Amino acid sequence: MNRAVFLDRDGVINEVLSKRVKFVNKPEQMFLLEGVGEGIKLLNDAGFLVFVVTNQGGIGLGFMKEVMLVKVHEKMKNDIAEYGGKIDDIIYCPHKPHAGCACRKPEPEMLHRLAKKHQVSLKESFMVGDRDVDILAGRQAGTKTILIGDNEGLADFQFPSLYEAAKWLTNEK
Repeated sequence: MNRAVFLDRDGVINEVLSKRVKFVNKPEQMFLLEGVGEGIKLLNDAGFLVFVVTNQGGIGLGFMKEVMLVKVHEKMKNDIAEYGGKIDDIIYCPHKPHAGCACRKPEPEMLHRLAKKHQVSLKESFMVGDRDVDILAGRQAGTKTILIGDNEGLADFQFPSLYEAAKWLTNEK
């Protein structure tokens, strides 16, 4: 069985609600947070599969079409590749908030789908997010959880950035 790190996108990988960008609806609004490319490369080199698990309610609300989301994710993958890092797979929930679907975090369905597809041991894996919905999804799926940022949360571990979390996960100093 494989080990994986499931990453929320907005606020963990890329800027959101910042001075430069409010929401990421177009590729030119995708800005990696500092250290993300390097952190993902550390995870890749340590043998973790790296997945993006993201709620994208803007599709259901009509702010973005799925074809544009694919372009946003291509830019994200290309930006990460510049650091030698790689995203192994991406899954998203396109439904409106409060739609009651099984795939929207905090529900664990997206993690379960990826785990089954890639033969991942959820017990040996981590969900990394910046909000409690991410942490709850990870807990319900059976992963260990990491909260990124300063806010108090429900996670097993907490770090200021994905890079710091990746260094800890890979025993880098």
